[in-house]
Amino acid sequence: MSSSTEDDVKDEAEVAVHVPLKIRTHSVVGSSSDSDDYTTEVAGALVDVEGFCYADYRLEQYAHSVLDFSSQYGIDLSISYTAPNITGRPSKYPEYGDFPQTFAMRTYGDWWDKAPSRLKEIHPQSLPAVPSEDFIVLYFEDYVIPDEIAIFETFNPGAVIRIWSYTITKTWICLWEDTGFYTRPPCTANRARRFSPPLKRIHLPTKTIRLEFNHQRLHYYTEIDAVLMSGRKFNMGNLQTLLDFHERQRKGSILSKLQNMKFRPICKDNYQTRLQHFLDHDLDKFMSAVNEVQIKTPAKSQDSTRVSKVDLKDMPFDIVLKIFSYLDLISLFRVGLVSRFFYDVSTHPLLYSEINLKPYWHLASTELISTLAKRATVLKKLDMSWCGCTIQTVSPTEFKKFIQQRGDTLTHLRLNSSKFLNSSCIETIGIVCDNLRELSLRNCSLSPPLLNFSCLANLKNLDRLDLFQTVIEQDLLLTMLESNPKLKHLNLAFCNVAVNMDDVAVHISEYNKQLISLDMWKAHYLSAHGLLALSKCHDLEEVDFGWCLREATLGDSLKEFLINCPKIKKLFLAAVRGLTDRDLEDIANLCPNLEQLDLMGVLGISKERYYDILQKCKKLQLMDLSFCDNIMDYEVAMWSHNFNVNIKCCHVPNDIR
Repeated sequence: MSSSTEDDVKDEAEVAVHVPLKIRTHSVVGSSSDSDDYTTEVAGALVDVEGFCYADYRLEQYAHSVLDFSSQYGIDLSISYTAPNITGRPSKYPEYGDFPQTFAMRTYGDWWDKAPSRLKEIHPQSLPAVPSEDFIVLYFEDYVIPDEIAIFETFNPGAVIRIWSYTITKTWICLWEDTGFYTRPPCTANRARRFSPPLKRIHLPTKTIRLEFNHQRLHYYTEIDAVLMSGRKFNMGNLQTLLDFHERQRKGSILSKLQNMKFRPICKDNYQTRLQHFLDHDLDKFMSAVNEVQIKTPAKSQDSTRVSKVDLKDMPFDIVLKIFSYLDLISLFRVGLVSRFFYDVSTHPLLYSEINLKPYWHLASTELISTLAKRATVLKKLDMSWCGCTIQTVSPTEFKKFIQQRGDTLTHLRLNSSKFLNSSCIETIGIVCDNLRELSLRNCSLSPPLLNFSCLANLKNLDRLDLFQTVIEQDLLLTMLESNPKLKHLNLAFCNVAVNMDDVAVHISEYNKQLISLDMWKAHYLSAHGLLALSKCHDLEEVDFGWCLREATLGDSLKEFLINCPKIKKLFLAAVRGLTDRDLEDIANLCPNLEQLDLMGVLGISKERYYDILQKCKKLQLMDLSFCDNIMDYEVAMWSHNFNVNIKCCHVPNDIR
């Protein structure tokens, strides 16, 4: 990413394009033979067979605001690479390159999955074929029936894998999914792209969409300039008519069976008495219709040998339980509907020792949490990341109740970007979950008053703590470090500006000497004194000091750190201005296990020092030299080929040099 910054005020205007439009709509009333496809044009509107009224023009509008996001490269105190940059009209498209005025996320490629701090997925069988790694939720000013969503990608396109729509019925619908993500070749063309995939046709208006990303196949950070949504404008005066129609289309299994049998009970107008009326007057007719359904089977020959059939219900319970353990969460619920035996197996507590609701963020609800609480009596690992996004489908009270019932056995808890959390939930976690070994609260609180983390000081067994982009008080953080001497992985990226990283480093050196990975990316701020303190953590394998070490000179602190931490595999020093040729010489001589090195934005280094690192660090796989000076593209290409190292080398765009 560019090490330079530039303020850019975006125009968040939208444009409405009036174009005559005639669209054929499909009515879903009664059986398919009863429906027609047509619309009727009236003055200034289109009216379909159900009476829904749409404007006779398409409305094109750019994103007005950002409701939620999982990560961003920039910090909230700056406009560079932050989520709000995606709103309004494009400011850089169709130019291609790295621009601070765009929205960029935290990672690229699979390098973070190769680092010592990598995470294992909870209940991996619940993951989709193409898992999401980041998301952003965008709000538009007007309701439309979407027929096009255009994403303006200005740098390394190709990370968008899903587009969701939050409809007026308060449900999420997936409009598009990249099913060929792993089979198609990655985008390699160095040009901006207006990405507009074919959308699923829906007849429900929306003004909120969600984009999901997978960065695994990206060469470098992706950047997005703007998002445009187009569609027919919806007449809000017909809202109740649409909601009533949608409710009529929601059919359960019994209603569907009745429709397939062409059984039409006589119902009174009063909806409240329909069920009772059916039981009193039409139940006998329904049972008679069911009895008339005959299942024809081919006659067996007289000389055929009778063979006894063995199905799943005849197998031992433990075998069926083992088979069911490979099912995802939705399949477990579905298979429980097959028979009583399958229900008994599918609700066994051992199948719910790990629960991952992150892939089902759009389905997570208070009712689901209540059901899982009854089944997960031996729960060990829980991931509720992304649940409660933008809408309160998960009640904080129900989550608190769930933790009170099942939290005492929890060892792993991930609540990244979980917007249903409140102070009471955090307090309950701190009191009940005393066996926690992993706690992840990424992007959960942007200001201290929202969440009170004081009760987390009760946790004593943590070996992983992730507070990425979550504001926490310094005194509490220091207390947690003291209370968890077995801590091995600590993420404080984007930590509160009021937290002094030197004090944190001193506490780590005293109480957390078993630490393996430490992320202080864009924390404020670490000095040579803090770096010297961290040299006492001899087991460190991964550190990220990007945008954190901002002193003019580091003295001998980096050398001392590298001498005492010989296990270092990942060393990120992006935009560390105090680095000199001597520091890079120390890296080359003292890091025999180095696999990933980030020197993005480091200036004043001679190319001979880069060459020394490539020559002496035999295990090196990744080296980021983007926006570094004194090197040429052809030299980078030659080094990459000769040493078999993935070298990143982007340049500052001409307009911000």
